[in-house]
Amino acid sequence: MPKTPAACPICGGALSITALQCRSCGTTFQGHFDSPRNESVFDRLNAEQLHFLEVFIRNEGKFSRMEKEMGVSYPTLRNRLRAIIRAMGYRPEEGETRPLSPAERRRILDDLEAGKMSVAEAARLLQGKAE
Repeated sequence: MPKTPAACPICGGALSITALQCRSCGTTFQGHFDSPRNESVFDRLNAEQLHFLEVFIRNEGKFSRMEKEMGVSYPTLRNRLRAIIRAMGYRPEEGETRPLSPAERRRILDDLEAGKMSVAEAARLLQGKAE
């Protein structure tokens, strides 16, 4: 059974439970009901983001192992983690820049050519912007 979404998938607004149905007899109750659970920051994540966290935990947060398992580059993993941090309501350090080594530049271009990242992401990374 799918997980109850934490927000409207169209506009991101708050959702209200308006109907409950018994799985055994089919009786339906209609009205406005509070969510039966406390919202967790993990409820804000989509299936792809939850999968990323599963891989992250299984690999003890080691991006080098995650690169091999997921088939994506370090910059892509870092960007996905930062997107998860933002989705959970936290703010990663933004706007940091650092010089890229020739090997990092080559890896970004190789990942772009292989379709592992978008042109916009590659351009941002090549400029040395982490966000």
